[in-house]
Amino acid sequence: MALTLPSSGSTTSKSNALAVDIRSLNSLKYDAGTANNAQTTREVAKQFESLFMRELIKSMRDATMKSGLMEGGQADLGQDMLDQQLSVNMAGMQGGLSEAIARQLSRQMGGADTNFSVPSTLSLQRSLPGAAAASGSAPAESTIQAPKGREGFVQHLSGTAERVAQDSGIPASFMLGQAGHETGWGKSEIRHKDGSNSFNLFGIKAGKGWTGKVAEITTTEFINGKPQKVTAKFRAYDSYEDSFRDYARLINDNPRYEKAQATAKTGSAVAYAAELQKAGYATDPDYAKKLSGAINSALRTQRAQA
Repeated sequence: MALTLPSSGSTTSKSNALAVDIRSLNSLKYDAGTANNAQTTREVAKQFESLFMRELIKSMRDATMKSGLMEGGQADLGQDMLDQQLSVNMAGMQGGLSEAIARQLSRQMGGADTNFSVPSTLSLQRSLPGAAAASGSAPAESTIQAPKGREGFVQHLSGTAERVAQDSGIPASFMLGQAGHETGWGKSEIRHKDGSNSFNLFGIKAGKGWTGKVAEITTTEFINGKPQKVTAKFRAYDSYEDSFRDYARLINDNPRYEKAQATAKTGSAVAYAAELQKAGYATDPDYAKKLSGAINSALRTQRAQA
């Protein structure tokens, strides 16, 4: 596919151009830096959004289980071309990401035109095909797959953690750190046998009193100080927020974690992790040390993203 980038002298005729690879970013940066009018800034922002949208769609397809039908090199090429065209069509929509990018570019160039509306947090999700529920509404933020890696994981779930923190009294960084530790910052979430997400971020098992959905997996438990593989049943939820709220109920309502609940109010990650280990939250003998480190890491990441 031929790549055409906007220049400061002609933008409207190339409004449907698409930045299809990372090498194009250098040209986009040059155009953004030399643009002397709002229209050029908007077109550059639109192409940045196109690139982002294409990568997002590709990531979503990679994360989707394939049926085995219509697979192969030519099918993949055809799908990639359709994804490129889709990203072009979706870019530049009112309230979309390009408006925020244009605002930032304009400010960096001395405020040539900062009169751009701020997009809503779910505007991008609403634009994606298949993102809406059967009712036609966009899914809750907490039900969308969390990114892998600490920075993306914390950024994606911070809003959910903050809401639950207000209701439960457990600091958001404590919950984010524990969720990050239990899942390897999103890299090893508990999944059902069909590959679908259980949204269980805290490794809470499905005991006798649990009447909700269950995900059965093979996990590592420390027995007599030695790691062993065992099969266990874990609670499953409909969203990440359900997982956060169930965790908060467990800590606040179960007498077993009464001391952990008390230390949560002190803000000490070390004390909180120590009390959880004493209460038997996990069998890993080094759990408290690992957890306190993850909590502090989540807190630093939150502060950096603020």
